[in-house]
Amino acid sequence: MHTSIHQKFVKALKYYTNLNKKSSILIAISGGQDSLCLIQLVETSNIIEKYFKDIEYIYIDHQWRFDSKKQIKHLINYINTTKHKISIYQINYNNMSELIARRIRYQILIKHAKIHQQQIICTGHNKTDHLETFFVNLIRGTGLEGLSSIPLIRKINKQTHLLRPLIEINRADILWFCRKCNLPIWSDKTNFNYKNYRNRIRHEILPYLKQYFSPQIEKNISNFLDLSSLENEYIKQNAIKLYIISRDRNYIAMNYKFIKNQHIALQKRVLQIFFYYHFNKFLNKKIIYEIIENINKDHISKIVIIWHNLYINMYKNWIYIK
Repeated sequence: MHTSIHQKFVKALKYYTNLNKKSSILIAISGGQDSLCLIQLVETSNIIEKYFKDIEYIYIDHQWRFDSKKQIKHLINYINTTKHKISIYQINYNNMSELIARRIRYQILIKHAKIHQQQIICTGHNKTDHLETFFVNLIRGTGLEGLSSIPLIRKINKQTHLLRPLIEINRADILWFCRKCNLPIWSDKTNFNYKNYRNRIRHEILPYLKQYFSPQIEKNISNFLDLSSLENEYIKQNAIKLYIISRDRNYIAMNYKFIKNQHIALQKRVLQIFFYYHFNKFLNKKIIYEIIENINKDHISKIVIIWHNLYINMYKNWIYIK
């Protein structure tokens, strides 16, 4: 198989530096076109090149649909043709939000990969998913971090990487590929429920922008996301450097004189790193600007800011927590 989709897929795999070590891979699937395309590409590529020493599929069922049991049977029957293992997880919380459901899915994936010593977690996210995520985050009022490009590879821990080999392939090309290969796509009716923001973006906003503003709107937004990702990475790396030189090696404290004369974008990033690293908390807008305002003042007296049962003390160029 030498389609352009297959070539993009193989190119994405080769970005993973540990591929020559014959990694074990865990592939997250549903029954939709993205998953079936991913399964087909993995199986055919591995027959030719033997990229992976072990392949396992995983499906997480939220039991939101009346036909979820039938979909599981469909997936099991299809995966059985590959001669590989499939693991099924079921979640019983029907009223959870999409955001919480997503967090639970990733927790399950990471834990499963750790238990079975799998080096790669692979998902079927594609280029169109990426654009939809951009609009969702934009509506939520996210910053540059949330608008930046979704990476092809993300390191989860020392053992495991998250890989998205379809991230440069759009949904229309994936559908063409599935039809060309006669893959048994499971039709999900919830994809047409407009109460879901993502579905409305997919079926209304993007087609509207494409028709009335620019036929190249998807390409243009993708270019914007790539540029934003580069700029965001530059800011992030500089913020990490500043945090490393300003932190105290023994106490939960940092010397803010190193960031006092820096741009506010770097000041915000360094403070967010400090609080997330020590307390796994993100500072809200009000608190972070209150801290920055006091950092930039010439004061001698001690300042205490109370936030989430934390006493943020500022005195003689130091921020320390009680």
